[in-house]
Amino acid sequence: MNSSGNTTGQHMPATYYCSTLHGSDAYDGRSPERPLRSLQALSALALGPGDRLLLERGSVFANDCLHLHGVHGSAEAPIVIDAYGEGPLPRIDANGEGLWFQDYGTELDNPLHRRRGYVSSAVLLFDCDGIELNHLAMTNRGRPRDAAYNDLDTMNRTGVAVVAQNAGTLRHICLRALDVRHVHGNVYDKHMNNGGIYFTAFKPLDEAATGIARYDDVLIEDCYVEDVNRWGIAVAYTAYCAHFMTPEISDEVIARYGATRVVVRGNYVKDPGGDAITTMYCDRPLIEYNVSDGAGRQINKTDYAESDFGRVAAAVWPWKCKNALFQFNEVFRTRYHGGENQDGQAFDADWGDGTIYQYNYSHDNEGGCLMVCGAEAVNTVFRYNISQNDDRAMVLPADSPLAYIYNNTFYMKPGVPFLATNSQSVGPTVIENNLLIAAGDTPTPQNWYNDVTRYENNLFCGFADLPDGCGNRAADPCLLAPGTGGTGGPEGPALATLDGYRLTADSPARGAGVPVPGAGARDFFGHQLSGVPSIGADQG
Repeated sequence: MNSSGNTTGQHMPATYYCSTLHGSDAYDGRSPERPLRSLQALSALALGPGDRLLLERGSVFANDCLHLHGVHGSAEAPIVIDAYGEGPLPRIDANGEGLWFQDYGTELDNPLHRRRGYVSSAVLLFDCDGIELNHLAMTNRGRPRDAAYNDLDTMNRTGVAVVAQNAGTLRHICLRALDVRHVHGNVYDKHMNNGGIYFTAFKPLDEAATGIARYDDVLIEDCYVEDVNRWGIAVAYTAYCAHFMTPEISDEVIARYGATRVVVRGNYVKDPGGDAITTMYCDRPLIEYNVSDGAGRQINKTDYAESDFGRVAAAVWPWKCKNALFQFNEVFRTRYHGGENQDGQAFDADWGDGTIYQYNYSHDNEGGCLMVCGAEAVNTVFRYNISQNDDRAMVLPADSPLAYIYNNTFYMKPGVPFLATNSQSVGPTVIENNLLIAAGDTPTPQNWYNDVTRYENNLFCGFADLPDGCGNRAADPCLLAPGTGGTGGPEGPALATLDGYRLTADSPARGAGVPVPGAGARDFFGHQLSGVPSIGADQG
């Protein structure tokens, strides 16, 4: 079922205005001079393709919410919700209002996950599509008097909640330039609609009539998300998770039950209680040019005190996706809390099939650069990335199957291991054409885990010994200025500050690599790949 095709009829597009500065719900809202006053009134309108809902800049909608149910535009004639006028973005302060009841209608992949309960959302799009939501700010804080902020049953809250259930495939949902801050909900519930922006798909009441609940054509772009819990941005946990129980995910399963054409681009996520950006059950999602700053803020035994279950968070990662592509992202300051967060990495190739991380920049993450997590994290590739001053370990293969790690540059703090694990054993990896630099004056001893790790044609600097394998060598790589990478922010990743990791003309890493099948088209700096590869992220 294509729900966006249900409202083509005789609908005549209209523009509606809403303002807390000089609006009234007694007005018709059809002109800037006679705007509606409340989002409740806006939510009650009969909407169709091409309609526009405009909120006046400078307006503050306190104890209000925008909840739309079953309204459908199209990609060609979307329903556009946006700002008008001058001044700060119109802001929705939900303050725990905007309640709705969430129910997946089935058990989740782990029965310990909460699957039903009340949620407060500043914006709710329930069975809506053909919608573009732009240039709005929202908060959702405040808790009942005398309630503990870290209670296990704290109500879940979101800035934007998007739900698919009884309208089949929801197509064309675009969230752009939103400002979502101070969403203070439940940090324990991983798969309730919580945090900044969260998409979910529930079991339909009558699947035979409405079709499988899923998404196609989702864009989350240029949003600012800060101080939310649990999640920063999540797309899209599904009630159909039982169809994803094998390590390899078939094209048929992901096309039938997963979300397709998902793009998460150019967002800034700061200090989420848990994870920053996660795609779930998506077919070939693209996650690029995002910045994560300070993920895992509440994944500790003080804020996350009433349960040990689920006290794990990484920054940017997939769950049960097929061929997820993460590129041009920057991740820093992910919290490990001295081990109270059992993860804490910048990147986590979690359960999924064919995850690729390329052209990313991680630095100063307490839990390390990359984890390959668990037995169902299959066909993982990590290439042409730069890691600077990450802690704990560069790579953590945690009971994982074979992963391929090649042509990366790792600039390591003194004493930090290259490989480690936060699980029972170190999984097998192929480490090829990588440049490893251990900073400091004292050579760093390592456990190279030679029994499960294959090292070939890597260049090492500052280590007390080398791993087994062919073509590995110790030498000064002659980089321009390693360790001088900068820090990005809301304006985007600091990728342009990494020229210090380029090879000098006389670097021994030049032309010293070996060809890797399927190595991609370019390196970290944009050089097209040709001829004999170099070692590290620079192939210029």
